[in-house]
Amino acid sequence: MSESKHSEYLKSLVNLLPNQPGVYQYLNEEGVVIYVGKAKDLKKRVASYFTSRRFESKKLLVLVKKIRDIKHIVVPTESDALLLENNLIKKLQPRYNINLKDDKTYPWIAIKNEFFPRVFSTRRYVKDGTKYFGPYTSVTLLRILLDLIKQIYPLRTCNLLLDEVSISKGKYKPCLEYHIGNCKAPCVNYSLIDYYDSSIKEIIEILRGNLVEVVALLKESMLKASEEYRFEDAQSLKQKIELLQTYQSKSVIVSTSISNLDVFSLVFDSNVAFANFMRVNKGMIVQSHNFEIKLQIEEEQESILSFVIAEMYQRLGFISREVVVPFLPDQELPNATYTIPQRGDKLKLLELSEKNAKMFRLEKMKQLEKVDPERHTERILTTLKKDLYLDDLPVHIECFDNSNIQGTNPVAACVVFKNAKPSKKDYRHFNVKTVVGPDDFASMREIVFRRYKRLLDEGAGLPNLIVIDGGKGQLSAAVSSLKELNLLDKIPVVGLAKRMEEIYFPNDSVPLYLDKNSESLKVLMHIRDEAHRFGITFHRNKRSDSFIKSEIKSIPGIGEKTAMDLYSKFKTVKKMREATIEELSAVVGQRRAKIITDYFISTP
Repeated sequence: MSESKHSEYLKSLVNLLPNQPGVYQYLNEEGVVIYVGKAKDLKKRVASYFTSRRFESKKLLVLVKKIRDIKHIVVPTESDALLLENNLIKKLQPRYNINLKDDKTYPWIAIKNEFFPRVFSTRRYVKDGTKYFGPYTSVTLLRILLDLIKQIYPLRTCNLLLDEVSISKGKYKPCLEYHIGNCKAPCVNYSLIDYYDSSIKEIIEILRGNLVEVVALLKESMLKASEEYRFEDAQSLKQKIELLQTYQSKSVIVSTSISNLDVFSLVFDSNVAFANFMRVNKGMIVQSHNFEIKLQIEEEQESILSFVIAEMYQRLGFISREVVVPFLPDQELPNATYTIPQRGDKLKLLELSEKNAKMFRLEKMKQLEKVDPERHTERILTTLKKDLYLDDLPVHIECFDNSNIQGTNPVAACVVFKNAKPSKKDYRHFNVKTVVGPDDFASMREIVFRRYKRLLDEGAGLPNLIVIDGGKGQLSAAVSSLKELNLLDKIPVVGLAKRMEEIYFPNDSVPLYLDKNSESLKVLMHIRDEAHRFGITFHRNKRSDSFIKSEIKSIPGIGEKTAMDLYSKFKTVKKMREATIEELSAVVGQRRAKIITDYFISTP
């Protein structure tokens, strides 16, 4: 099919779409689904891919070019569309959709769908009616919960296929777990079914974080047992209450005024988003979970947030009536109200969730750096390229810094980073030659000119990015030198000011502010700080050298050449004082050696 006929075919499909909520699927020429999306209005949403000019993403343009067919499913509500989209993405795993890294490596607590249910940990999520709670990123927390449940509720741990018939026929016998008090042996006593049902209901509430209700129920049962003179039962219930209260006291309490709510936050980094989910019950954080989301095309952040909320909805079976979010998602869920807090405890909760997401991002970055350092470096350079609007990856970066104190011993430093790491063998020091007095701008102009004039003369490789330590003034000075060398159009240059870490571009008075946690800003700050450290060290050494030489020259009869010879040999005045006359004579001759020795004796 020609391109024009294919375009007409797609337009005809779009025209047939209804103005109703639903899910659409894009297929390639092999008939494979390459993208799944949801929409409040199918016709408007799908038509925007072919008529709108707002999509500037290259990946999105590639997607549109590969579309050969369109399928759609109409659903009753927007929330149905959201959940159906989530299911189809998991099932079909389209090439251009969000890729949520699932948590198969994280364990769940499972309540098996069977007679006399078992409660155990598992890493397999099987949809057979079993209830799952989690996943738990902390195995320690999971074990604490399972131990707590085991102490309070003596449930079976065997995998026998129990039913009323097999139990009534006496097919099984009590095992050791029964004899040591860890199980009530339902395998020989079917009448325990009511006890099991009530225990499982309480366990579900515990795993959902509803400890207050469970404790209240147990207290009521304890008082009833006490009134009926069943003191052993009352004591057993009291022990259960104490265990639950001990566990509750270790939970993170955020605010006693906050009832039940869920919190979601998102942190973006290049083509990856990191999400955090927290569940708060009776003022306590009872569950927290992190997601890593691979972004295949430039999805809107509202759509990504909707996807994460839908994922948690399906995993946990319900979402709290109030959901705290940093911004409104593009889809609603039934019986849920979104809150964007501006102050108070809910804002603190949202900030805590964002902190967790950022910490999760940091952990993932550290893992990537260890496992695949080349990929880690490429990701950093790609982010830097995007943030600074560069044409090429900044594989080779050079940074300049001036150092002088009241105009004395003016020096400059050039540090070189290759693949986002210091290349110390390429560092260079400069003595400022043509500038008199403390003139940072003139010093910067001279040093930048000398550096790149030499590289051009030697035919050496030029950097992909130049960073100037300073604001608009220092940047303008560097730009004037690059213009003189006809390099301004060949090498991008930016200035990094210290006050607010603002980034300046040539001929632009409005600075760029990157997020304080941005890896791009951290790399630039590292380069700038390294240039400052390298320059200060050189300046300090030079001032020390000048002081030593001037003190030596103050000795009567000692000139410039003799001072230089002494400094080259001994480096410090202290070592000269400690030197014998023979050691001094070996450098400057016997006559001058005696003059120096007499001077040090007379000036202790």
